[in-house]
Amino acid sequence: MIIIRKRAFARAGFLGNPSDGYNGKTISFIIRDFFAEVVLYEWNSLDIVMTEDDKAKFTSIYHLANDVKQHGYYGGIRLVKATIKRFAEYCIARNIQLHSKNFSIRYSTNIPRQVGMAGSSAIIVATLRCLMEFYNVSISINAQPSFILSIEKEELGISGGLQDRVIQVFEGMVYMDFNKQQEHMDDGFLCYHYEPLPVSLLPKLYVAYHNTMSEPTEIFHNDIRGRFDRGEKKVINAMRQFASIAYQGKLAIIDHDHKKLNDLINENFTLRNSIFNLAPWQVKMVETAHQCGASAKFAGSGGAIIGMYTDEIFEELHSNLVSIGSKVLKPHITDTTT
Repeated sequence: MIIIRKRAFARAGFLGNPSDGYNGKTISFIIRDFFAEVVLYEWNSLDIVMTEDDKAKFTSIYHLANDVKQHGYYGGIRLVKATIKRFAEYCIARNIQLHSKNFSIRYSTNIPRQVGMAGSSAIIVATLRCLMEFYNVSISINAQPSFILSIEKEELGISGGLQDRVIQVFEGMVYMDFNKQQEHMDDGFLCYHYEPLPVSLLPKLYVAYHNTMSEPTEIFHNDIRGRFDRGEKKVINAMRQFASIAYQGKLAIIDHDHKKLNDLINENFTLRNSIFNLAPWQVKMVETAHQCGASAKFAGSGGAIIGMYTDEIFEELHSNLVSIGSKVLKPHITDTTT
């Protein structure tokens, strides 16, 4: 029996986020410590195997309430189903004849939930990789991020930008320019400029996350989109500044200017804090890191932070972040692709 096993990894927005959905610029990279894995093998019917996150049986009303708080009203089954549906439609629209074999498919994930590490899109990316191999269908690497985003937005109503999908498809570290002047079509999908950068140029980085008080990405993105669309100058100018931070960050990475990079990380957070009413516990994570002498910014929509550190301060940084309920790691970042 042929078993297809594909992974897609968590990601950290390094600089420029959240401007990716607003024609901005960002830099992000893959965190290989966390991943979603999808396993697909030939079967006599098309089966989607439920996992723990999709369970509908609970020990008590309190168990159910806590499960919904941690995982939302849906597990990953909707992500897998939506990906299969849109993949079939993609092939039909292009007159790609698929073989008649069926399959069983299941997913698992250890990506922390709702802390801005792109857990949902990771399941979709891994599922799409399995489908492409099973049916021997190739979708352009430049088109895949936009295709994946269309699944989330059009099928499931999940808000977001292209950043997560770009980095999870390309892996490693990528500088992304979403300026309209960079727009081009690939396989019927709108694409932009995606520039891989060597992860060997990165300084020492830490990631900390706190998922006991997290909230879904949709909650974070909806209000800022409304303010942007209504033409609020403060938000529009902030998105331009985020883009500038990412561009300056790219130059600092290439030039090994770690001091500049450290300052840009802090500037990214300060700018974000100026246009959002951030949750106090999220701000506390950043402030705790700053008090230890480390830089810090949100790695995504909230619940996780990223920054630079030196060996002299890491023990204190780790201890102080753990004391406020955070988990801390030195992320495994490589250029290796799946």
